Amino acid sequence: MRTREPTSSAITHATAPPETSRVGERSAVRYSVLAFLFVITAINYGDRATLGIAGTNISQDLGLTPISMGYIFSAFGWAYVLNQIPGGWLLDRYGSIRVYGFSLFAWSVCTLAIAGVSYIPYTLIFPTLFLLWATLGLVEAPTFPANSRIVSSWFPTSERGLATSIFNSAQYVAVAFFAPLMGWVTQTFGWQYIFSLMGALGMILAILWLIKMYPPAQHPGVNAAELTYMRAGGALVDIDDRATRAKQTLTGQQIRFMLTNRTLLGVYGGQYCITALLYFFLTWFPLYLHQSRGFSLTATGFAASVPALCGLVGAIFGGALSDKLLRAGHSENVARKTPYILGMATASTICLCNFIQSGWLIVAVMSIAFFGKGIAAIGWAVISDIAPKETPGLAAGIFNGVGNIAGIVTPIVIGYIVAWTKSYDGALLFVAAHCIVAIVLYLFVVGKIRRLSLPS
Repeated sequence: MRTREPTSSAITHATAPPETSRVGERSAVRYSVLAFLFVITAINYGDRATLGIAGTNISQDLGLTPISMGYIFSAFGWAYVLNQIPGGWLLDRYGSIRVYGFSLFAWSVCTLAIAGVSYIPYTLIFPTLFLLWATLGLVEAPTFPANSRIVSSWFPTSERGLATSIFNSAQYVAVAFFAPLMGWVTQTFGWQYIFSLMGALGMILAILWLIKMYPPAQHPGVNAAELTYMRAGGALVDIDDRATRAKQTLTGQQIRFMLTNRTLLGVYGGQYCITALLYFFLTWFPLYLHQSRGFSLTATGFAASVPALCGLVGAIFGGALSDKLLRAGHSENVARKTPYILGMATASTICLCNFIQSGWLIVAVMSIAFFGKGIAAIGWAVISDIAPKETPGLAAGIFNGVGNIAGIVTPIVIGYIVAWTKSYDGALLFVAAHCIVAIVLYLFVVGKIRRLSLPS
């Protein structure tokens, strides 16, 4: 029988040969899958950033106050959080591939629909925009739990820190790439065009994903050597296999465990804290530069991209550092907690902007803070490491749901702070305080990082 040569090319749609025929030098298809996740996640965060970049123009064109914008910003978070546990259950029940693809297509349709808000009667603008932004959050809910679940199935533990940091770093690439582009498009053509552009890109990617993607054991490009390597290293290669996917019903005791275990609670809380920083950057940071520091709309887009690029570098550094510590013989506890604590300590420097007058020096400090946030973006590797093997999607859903409560709280609180004080000083202190709380949680609450087991 002729042996097929291994390949690490992009994902292709073909009938998978028997696993025994896929031999030879170890293939590296897992990296092409990671690249696919990276691109989709960048589009995901690009969609989330649209309202922040276009916020000034939208509020002026549609007559929305800062408090109204705060509630609209938060609408995404309300729906996103509410659908995390159902979204995680859908992932465990129907698999990452189908749920992820349909989610991507649905949120792209919502983004496209926002472009038409300016054509409806004035009295309906606020509720319509609130509803569309909330629907976007609802259908995007399974995205990051799916990313975590897919990385758990494709990457061994010793590579998982860097892999999760790479897909997570797409949020910084999205801001760095899309923020200047969106600022220019908004100023040149109008804010409606950025929603049309992002919606169309997402719909194309959704179709490609549903056509091209397979579970590891069924993927035509994965040879036996790579599959064996992934399995031996702790990758959960069969969790998206329809034939082997568990369809168990969790007991009340097991659900309580997922919601009350001390290690899980500490990790959930840490994700809340780091997500508060993220939502400041996604929502109010462009407005802060434009309204408080006098940047033009185009300059705001470019200025916002600098911290984002630093966050990208920090994320890659943090993931690589974590995996290096693990390979050097350190425990998962040391390897995962060290980048998180160092990163959040660095991110707390954001409050120094209250004492600086130079606009571009503020961008430099924000860049240092965002670099620290990137280093700390190891939480997705942590939840992949500790989630019970029966419920990786549910664990990631709860983790992401608790974290994204910050998407509800942060935009609203900052909206009130800005409206009441006519200043962003209190907003920066509010964000910095989350960094300190996060460090306390990882030092004193999380405990030992290890794979947890559901009670029988």
